Amino acid sequence: MQNQAQVKKPKYQIGIVVSDKMDKTAVVKLETLTVHKLYKKIIKRKRKVKAHDPKNAAKIGDKVKITSSRPLSKEKKYRIVEIVK
Repeated sequence: MQNQAQVKKPKYQIGIVVSDKMDKTAVVKLETLTVHKLYKKIIKRKRKVKAHDPKNAAKIGDKVKITSSRPLSKEKKYRIVEIVK
């Protein structure tokens, strides 16, 4: 057996662009579904993250695929991989 380094696959998340007013940055809303521990009801959790968009291609309402990256600024820790729709 050879000693090979494990290559991690990048994890992607799909979100909707909420704001594109900043230069090379888009605010993306990520939604996750979780089950309430006591009531067993499905809850929709939302959070907004800032993602790097070097070409300013993403517009409000676009569905985008983002992945985590090294910190690019104080709040920007994601980058847009592709515009899905």
